Amino acid sequence: CQSLPINLLFQLLGLSIATLSTVTHYGLHFTLISNISLESNSYRVIHHAAFYFGICLSMTLILAALLSSAATVRESQCLTAMGFFCFALAFCGLIPAACWRYTHSTEVEDSMMDVYDLVYEEVRRNASSFRRHELTAIHEAFLCCGKHSPFGDTANVESKTCPSGQVRDAGQDCLQQIQDFLKKHMDFVFTLLGITIGFTV
Repeated sequence: CQSLPINLLFQLLGLSIATLSTVTHYGLHFTLISNISLESNSYRVIHHAAFYFGICLSMTLILAALLSSAATVRESQCLTAMGFFCFALAFCGLIPAACWRYTHSTEVEDSMMDVYDLVYEEVRRNASSFRRHELTAIHEAFLCCGKHSPFGDTANVESKTCPSGQVRDAGQDCLQQIQDFLKKHMDFVFTLLGITIGFTV
């Protein structure tokens, strides 16, 4: 009976991971960048892989908790073994995920900023209406305005794509804003993974 609160905790952790995975996959900031990114950009692959991995991990944790609860109530060794096996699978998924966060910490950030750079420079060069619409959507989503470009000649781009009423000097540099947004999100992800690993151990 003492294990039932722990199993409930694992169900909540599983639901938290599923919720975070869904927000990451369907959230405005992430879907916007994913839809704009080119096939050659790694962001789209990472975006989809993170979602499916998170959902599988959350389902494994929830299943492990349910099996452990049933094993406690029925005092079944078979269900206990299945529960431990699911916890082992979850642990084997959590450790590589936490390691990936450190070894590839800048990959997601770089790929997102590459998408912004691509769209920004295309608008700056030829003022494509399609790309200008995409750039405006990024500015509105991240509440930013342009970037510091070594090529200069950015005022015209920003006057057409920044949210109305936002002054360029007061606007946030989009590359910095994307970086800050992603850092906060990844820190939250890593904290949740760390808590889950701790309780799994």
